[in-house]
Amino acid sequence: IEPRFIPSLSMFPTFAVGDQLLVEKVTKHFRGFHAGDIVVFDPPEALILKGYKKGDAFIKRVVGEEGDEVEVKDGILYVNGKARKEDFIAEKPNYDWGPKIVPDGMVMVLGDNRNQSYDSHLWGFLPTKNIIGRGALKYWPPGQFRSLIYSE
Repeated sequence: IEPRFIPSLSMFPTFAVGDQLLVEKVTKHFRGFHAGDIVVFDPPEALILKGYKKGDAFIKRVVGEEGDEVEVKDGILYVNGKARKEDFIAEKPNYDWGPKIVPDGMVMVLGDNRNQSYDSHLWGFLPTKNIIGRGALKYWPPGQFRSLIYSE
């Protein structure tokens, strides 16, 4: 388990700048990543080429798993042709993307603040080997203490 803080609004309203969470780094070794998981990761090659460094951790939500067909159209996220219910996003995306199939060994990640997030819709799929761990618990600010384990 590792503490992390939120440096930007890309995951708003789930996280605000300065919020803190615990990231668990064990289950990634024996359980795959699933839609809804909040993950912290090292930047993929596409971001390294843009000047980010390996230690520049990002936090986003998994929206597509390997083999999924993902599309954003008319402000709605579709996975395998079905609209996803996303009551946690700041606003509907103002862009269209895809459809594209998530390759093996990859996931698609988006920020909850869809229109203010530098994520897979701009730089591509995320290799799962870059994932440091899953968000497990938001502990700061104290009045917003809660589990981050997602279930539909």
